[in-house]
Amino acid sequence: MSDRIGGHVRAAVIGCGFGGLGAAVRLRREGVNSLAVLEAAGSLGGTWRENTYPGAACDIPSHLYSYSFAPNPRWPRVFSAQRDILAYLERVADRFDVRRHIHLNTAVTAARWQPEHTRWHLTTDRGELTADVLVTAAGMHSAPKIPDIPGLDTFPGAAFHSACWDHDRDLAGRRVAVVGTGASATQIVPALQPTVRRVTLFQRSAPWVLPKFDRPHPRAEQWLYERLPLLRLAQRGRFWAVGEVRSDLLTRRLRQLALAEKLVAAHLRFGVKDPELRRKLTPDHRMGCKRVTFSNTFYPAVTQENVEVVASGLARVEGGTLIGQDGSTHEADTIVFATGFHNVGRPITRRIAAADGTTLAEAWDKGGGIQALRGTTMTGFPNLLMMGGPQAVSSSSSKVLMIEAQLSYLADFLHRLDELAEPVGEPGGVALDPSPDALRAWNARMRGKLARTVWETGCDSPYLDHEGRDVTHWPGTTTEFRRATRRVDLAEYRVVRAVREPVR
Repeated sequence: MSDRIGGHVRAAVIGCGFGGLGAAVRLRREGVNSLAVLEAAGSLGGTWRENTYPGAACDIPSHLYSYSFAPNPRWPRVFSAQRDILAYLERVADRFDVRRHIHLNTAVTAARWQPEHTRWHLTTDRGELTADVLVTAAGMHSAPKIPDIPGLDTFPGAAFHSACWDHDRDLAGRRVAVVGTGASATQIVPALQPTVRRVTLFQRSAPWVLPKFDRPHPRAEQWLYERLPLLRLAQRGRFWAVGEVRSDLLTRRLRQLALAEKLVAAHLRFGVKDPELRRKLTPDHRMGCKRVTFSNTFYPAVTQENVEVVASGLARVEGGTLIGQDGSTHEADTIVFATGFHNVGRPITRRIAAADGTTLAEAWDKGGGIQALRGTTMTGFPNLLMMGGPQAVSSSSSKVLMIEAQLSYLADFLHRLDELAEPVGEPGGVALDPSPDALRAWNARMRGKLARTVWETGCDSPYLDHEGRDVTHWPGTTTEFRRATRRVDLAEYRVVRAVREPVR
């Protein structure tokens, strides 16, 4: 691979996690060989490359958390660890021969629509290129969020985010403060507890923790999945059905959700006998409003003598002393921020601009908030598609199912462009831009459905914008999203053609 990139491609993809790699494979299968996948890091993998903290694993069953076009009968467990998922993505890249299209260590610093050529102009730190179609797959977990803690700069020890784990630092025998109790914290605390001197867990809001029905896949079972594909498909279907039921509970059946909450509360009562600790660990919000976690080891870990749960956020730091919002003081020599990511307004949106220079982030700020037609395309940004865009994320099922639905939309989008280009015989000289009316109608439809969901009624969700609107989740099942993104409806788009200079 040369040090510089350039030229023109049919499609450019930003990011190479599940979304970007899936887009590359689908584009190749649709006959697109003029393709560039631009990845800022030195290897592919996205979330599963970055999150290498102790205990990192997926909370969606592996047979469902994988591409339908690249099944893996050899998953070692029901819920696979980070290293196994990353290895799977590496194998997919090799199997479908897309590595030659992937440009690693290539950060996109700017992208701007060129109406005179109906194409995107991209600037990277390794050169410039143009593309007929731009796909952004810089996912929700690409920008770690560290809270602005007064006095943090006075802390003499190590402080890092869970997605930027310092593996050079041995934490054995250390006093470790973990800030946050989301999905990563419920994996990190049990992994650290046996070896560190003390874990102090700062918890603003107790999570809902469900049992994790995990187990190894014996080699005999893996052999059966390999020899009997229908058995593997049956497992995938079973896990998919469970996710659809959970999605239905969170979006339409909140009364039935109360019964589920009682069942899950029993897991806490069984795992934590101390009434005071159990009070601290009892959620104060509806189940599903914030991300539900799955663990069989979190409750046993926090009941150990070397673990303290502080039912308060971290207020400030004074040297090696951490002060909670409740006024309590705690000594630590390492701080781990398990505080999630910037789910609302991704950094990439500040680098993608319309023809007049308005960035996508600015357009959202000015135009009624974060929104996209069918979770994928944005008005004023022709031939731009976003994987995992607004209202295109499932909270209860596999994100890979949602990505694959969008990949079908991407494929049909390209077919429509080819059909529109045929009369003039100029592929690449035409673009599709969502009409403002279509976007408004779709957004109104989403708003009406989301207003009844647990995310807007159950708590102060991290997925809400500054006006209290959920701008992340799909308000339905994955089946419904697949139906909504099966085909591109040209009635929802304006056809844009290149602006030609008059012949004189």
